[in-house]
Amino acid sequence: MNPTLRRLLRRAPGLMLGLAILLQGCAGLIPGKQDATAPAEVPAGEGSVLMRKGRPGIVIGAPLGAYDRTTAVIAGDLARLTGFGLVVVRADGRGSDTDRVPVTSARLDADAPGPGRVSEAYRRRVVEAAQGPLALYVEVYGNAPGGKNAERVEITTVGLSRDDAWRLRTLFELIRDSRVDAPAVPRLEVQVESVDRVRGDPLAVAPRALHIDLPGPARTTYREIYTQVLGAFLSESVTFLMPRPR
Repeated sequence: MNPTLRRLLRRAPGLMLGLAILLQGCAGLIPGKQDATAPAEVPAGEGSVLMRKGRPGIVIGAPLGAYDRTTAVIAGDLARLTGFGLVVVRADGRGSDTDRVPVTSARLDADAPGPGRVSEAYRRRVVEAAQGPLALYVEVYGNAPGGKNAERVEITTVGLSRDDAWRLRTLFELIRDSRVDAPAVPRLEVQVESVDRVRGDPLAVAPRALHIDLPGPARTTYREIYTQVLGAFLSESVTFLMPRPR
């Protein structure tokens, strides 16, 4: 049994029925992180798009405009926890927090225009990190401070049904409740919505995708615990996030 599920059931035995219903129809849990490949051999250089290969077909990304530098760090931590591929855009120059992300950098085309060259380089690196068909793409964003969404994780799904969205929300809540047990740590609400496409220009095309908007508390004061929650959430849900062969 997966260690995360074992901890869930040990700490709350009454969750057995809920998890059985939640994961009904799934053919086993995600294989271990040993399936991930070694970091990509990309020529080192002073670049803005950083990439690491992982489990083929799945990529976690933090594109340009993801609001703040911590989203790139969170994406890197999630890639380590799950074994998924990773592509991030460096928020600024040398010395930023994104330097913590243990990935190789790729030099951008010198003659390409400003923001457009970053977007195009990002797309290319997503394709490279996928190592073949891109089956699942997870994009990490940060909500602006304040407003009605300041205390809520928002997950927009593409290529998934409403039932799948319900399963994702339920799984997130189960994992959150099993891990967030300190009184000082807020239990952030989660909203999961199934749509035909994510707003704006998609930076990667995949049959299924998750667009995760993280509020300020999940990116700052409580970043470590909520990164662990998200890592377990992505690892456990990938069995029904990945398109099933017909």
